[in-house]
Amino acid sequence: MALTGILLIGFLYLHMIGNLKIFFGAEAFDHYAAWLRTIGTPLLPHEWYLWIQRGVLTVAVVGHIVAATILARRARQARPVKYAHRPKVQGSYAARTMRWGGVIVLLFVIYHILDLTTGTLNPNGVHLEAYKNVSTDFAPGRWYVTLFYTLSIVAVGFHMRHGIWSALRTLGQQSPRGEVIARATALVLSWVLVLGFLVVPFAVLVGLVD
Repeated sequence: MALTGILLIGFLYLHMIGNLKIFFGAEAFDHYAAWLRTIGTPLLPHEWYLWIQRGVLTVAVVGHIVAATILARRARQARPVKYAHRPKVQGSYAARTMRWGGVIVLLFVIYHILDLTTGTLNPNGVHLEAYKNVSTDFAPGRWYVTLFYTLSIVAVGFHMRHGIWSALRTLGQQSPRGEVIARATALVLSWVLVLGFLVVPFAVLVGLVD
């Protein structure tokens, strides 16, 4: 679960950095979208890199969900009889809602693909018009899309914060100093990702990107 999570986080960061190219203008952003389809050429045919990436990410997501399911079952089997009285457990919001957060993230990913990948739910939805698709999607009149996107990205941030901390512990950060480093790393990386993703829709909403 830790390894698939790290792979997915790496992709999210690359995706976020690519999104920020929208601030260089329509031509640069559309060129970036077209360039993604040529990665690996002439060794790979046109768009093969994207399909390979999608395949790897799909396997990672399925593996992550399977690992989460197995861990949940093990937790239930370890305590087959429920507590008569469950005392309050001190923990973060992300930790307490990790499973539901994962479901929310999965549903958002499905919507996001239908919106800005296939263009099915996008009001513009024209292939390779990436800049126009984004600027139309988050236009002021569609504030509810920006709100939904914001809530979903915040959910991703909570999920990621707890996930990074948990992954670092799984991979060996068990000392008191390592615990502090793990929590700080998780907090910084999740905040950077959330802000990096949200700056684009809000820039469109306030007219910095049109």
